[in-house]
Amino acid sequence: MNADAKALAASFDLEKLTPEFYDDPYPTYRALRENEPVKRLPNGTVFLTRYDDLVTTYKNTKSFSSDKKREFAPKYGDTPLYEHHTTSLVFNDPPAHTRVRRLIMGALSPRAIAGMESDIIKLVDGLLDAVAAKGACELIEDFAASIPIEVIGNLLDVPHEERGPLRDWSLAILGALEPVVSPEVAARGNKAVTDFLSYLQTLVARRRDKPGNPERDVLTRLIQGEENGERLTEKELLHNCIFLLNAGHETTTNLIGNGLVALDRNRDQKRRLIGSPDMIKTAVEEMLRYESSNQLGNRMTTEKVELGGVTLEAGTSVTLCIGAANRDPAQFPDPESFDIARTPNRHLAFATGAHQCAGMALARLEGAIAISRFLARFPDYAVSGQPVRGGRVRFRGFLSVPCALR
Repeated sequence: MNADAKALAASFDLEKLTPEFYDDPYPTYRALRENEPVKRLPNGTVFLTRYDDLVTTYKNTKSFSSDKKREFAPKYGDTPLYEHHTTSLVFNDPPAHTRVRRLIMGALSPRAIAGMESDIIKLVDGLLDAVAAKGACELIEDFAASIPIEVIGNLLDVPHEERGPLRDWSLAILGALEPVVSPEVAARGNKAVTDFLSYLQTLVARRRDKPGNPERDVLTRLIQGEENGERLTEKELLHNCIFLLNAGHETTTNLIGNGLVALDRNRDQKRRLIGSPDMIKTAVEEMLRYESSNQLGNRMTTEKVELGGVTLEAGTSVTLCIGAANRDPAQFPDPESFDIARTPNRHLAFATGAHQCAGMALARLEGAIAISRFLARFPDYAVSGQPVRGGRVRFRGFLSVPCALR
C-alpha cells in the first residue's frame, strides 16, 4: 500500500487528471501529503497539501503574491477573462486588495447580513414548498443552486425577471479557472464576461440614476463608496460585482449540495443532527472541511523562499490544495470521518489571513438555513440515483443529485 501511495504521488500531474480522481481526489491528496507534500509538477509549478504549509503561504503575503497578471497573461491572452480575473478582489495584493475589500466588507457587515436572515428563510421555505408539491427533488437545480443566485441577486438588487442568465455566466467564468482550459471553455468564459459586463453597465447606470438603500443594496453602497470619498473605479466596480456573484454562487451551491449528500451517506450523523438541530453550526463547519467547495488556491513567489524544507525560487507558481489540507491528520484527528460535532475545526475552506473570504458569514448563514430547514421538512430524504459531479478540480460540487423526499 505504501509503495502504491508513493507511485500515486510520483505520477501526479494536475494537468492530466483521471476520471477516478474527479470522483474521489482524497486518496491522491493523502498520498501526496504523506510522500511529496511540496510536489514539483511537470510544468514547473508546486503543489502543496499540508495544512501548516498552506497557513504559512496564506499569511505571508510578501513572499506569496495573489496578483495573477504574470500567471494569467499566457493563459488567457488579451481577453475579457484576463481583464476580469486581474481586476477581481481575490486576485490582487495590498494595497489594491485592501482598498477594494474594505469597500465590499462595508456592504457585508454583520448587521447587514443579520438583516438578510428573514429573507433567506422565506426564500428557502418557498423552494421547499415547490419541491414538496412535485414530490421529488433535483437537489442542485431545484434547491442548492437557486439559493445563492437569489441572495446575490437581492444584494445587488437585480430585478427578478433579469436573473435568468446569472448562474450560466458564473459557471462559464469559473470553469475557465481550471488548471487546463480548452478553447471551447475559454470562449464560453470570455462571452460570459462580455455579456455580464454589458448587463452590469446598464444596471449601474440605472442605479446611479435611482440609488437604492445602501444599508441593503450592495451595488448602491459600492457606487457611493465610503464617507471619506474612497470609491471604486468603473472597471473595479463592474468586475467586482461579477466577483461577488461568482464567489457567492458556486461555493454556496456546493456547500449545500455537498452537505446534504454527506448527510445522506453518513446516516448516523444525519440522525444525530435531526435529533439535535442546534448542532447545525458545527455541522456546517464540518461540511466545509470534509468536502470543501473550493479545493484549490494559487500564489506566486516574489522572492526565494523555503517551504516545508524545499527551496522555491522567485517566480514559482504555487497551488494550495485546500481539500488536502482540510484532511491533514496533523490538524484534524480522524480526518476521513465526517463528524458534525468536530471541534475545534480550523478548516481552510474560506482560506485564512488577508484573503480570508469576505462573504464567509453570509455563506455560513445560507448553508445553515438551507440545510437545517431541508432536514426538518424532509428528514427521510435520500439520494435516489447516481449523483453527477461537476467534472472540475478547483470547485468540488455536483451538477445534479436526484433525491427522493419520502
